[in-house]
Amino acid sequence: MSSEHSLWQEIQQGESKTLEFKQQLPKGEQLAKTLIAFANTSGGKLILGVNDLRQVVGVKEDEFDLMDQIASMAHDHCHPTLMPNIHLETVQGKTLVIVQVYRGSQLPYYLKSKGREKGTYVRLSATNRPASLEMIHELERQRLHQSFDEQAAWDIPLANLELAPLRSAFERIGKPFDNARMRSLKLIKTEQGQDYPTHGLLILLGQYEQAEIKCSRFKGTDMAVFLDKKEYTGNLFSQLAQTEAFIKNHLHLKAEIFGLQRTETYEIPITAIREALVNAFVHRDYSNTGRDIKVGIYDDMVNIVSPGGLPNGLTLDEALKGRSEIRNKVIARVFKELGYIEQWGSGITRLRKLCQQAGNPEPTIKETGDFVDIEFHRTVSTDDAEGSEKSSEKSSEKTPSLLALIQRDPKISARSLAEELGITSRAVEKQIAQLKQQGKLDRIGPAKGGYWKVKG
Repeated sequence: MSSEHSLWQEIQQGESKTLEFKQQLPKGEQLAKTLIAFANTSGGKLILGVNDLRQVVGVKEDEFDLMDQIASMAHDHCHPTLMPNIHLETVQGKTLVIVQVYRGSQLPYYLKSKGREKGTYVRLSATNRPASLEMIHELERQRLHQSFDEQAAWDIPLANLELAPLRSAFERIGKPFDNARMRSLKLIKTEQGQDYPTHGLLILLGQYEQAEIKCSRFKGTDMAVFLDKKEYTGNLFSQLAQTEAFIKNHLHLKAEIFGLQRTETYEIPITAIREALVNAFVHRDYSNTGRDIKVGIYDDMVNIVSPGGLPNGLTLDEALKGRSEIRNKVIARVFKELGYIEQWGSGITRLRKLCQQAGNPEPTIKETGDFVDIEFHRTVSTDDAEGSEKSSEKSSEKTPSLLALIQRDPKISARSLAEELGITSRAVEKQIAQLKQQGKLDRIGPAKGGYWKVKG
């Protein structure tokens, strides 16, 4: 495949976490924001000479002048200094300027004029966002190759903690749990002869309010009606067991006959669900308060959403190919020691394989903004279908409200519509597709920067 064809295909896939288009060179700080966001996240590529409709229009100015301007802007506006790889490519007979930025090693990068706290940007989906203070601290930890859960909580003496849940977990596998083991697993740190817990130990014991999980069973295929909901707190091992039990309680059992033996299995392999839950516990961002893991069970899927996005610059493509980056090193070490993790980097590959072996569709895995989303697909039964029909009626009742929201704000996102209406983003997308088919709604322009037009 030629490099021209490869670049053309990349352009047709649209803007993303690692790709942005500009028809012409942005002003200095606007360009710098994109370069900084790429450097702080997963790296990326800015292509000059492509418009918002993914059409190759080429650059109008002298290409070499543009390349010099870009290099100067990166030097003048970014701190620490960024040195992007800038080169020319030809597609459809038109010249494009490619600005390739790799993930930086001197995190965080920021705008000189705004300073570190106000000038740090990260990439979320296809947009550049100002980094929160928590995210800036996380970037600093990444530069130092440290994790939040390895840092000590100096204000909490170890003697104040009840360690029984961890001690019991280790005793069940025949391993001692003493200060020497805690020190080797970085569960504690010692200062002037006094032992203190790390954040990892406190998280494992359920001492932080953000270390919780919310589980819901919805009627139908959207969030309009709750059938059951639970919130689990406490140590992570009990949360894992309770969440697994909640999911089992809402899955169908199927019977299979092998010879004279009747075996009942769940419609989705429980080992795959457990793998996804362990993945969420180990890789979610605990440094950011006010967010938790959410499990949603619908007629057509089981959905596990964890906050924090993919860690340490990892892209979704890399994760799907088996590459792993560990956000919480202490929690990961303990889970591996206790047998919850077989080998590093095997989680996503393993859960996909388990679903394939059971004859199930592969789960859908995606990164949506600052969240990782895993969807296990279900076959809708007759009873579920009846429930879905009623639920869909409820959802369709919201269509006038959806149109009203769009009329009020033509640039509103699907996620914002879902939050306003109390339904899933998927339900919003389904309604939008129906409205477009009915000729009641049009999309003008691209996903980013475009707007909705209500017709009739």
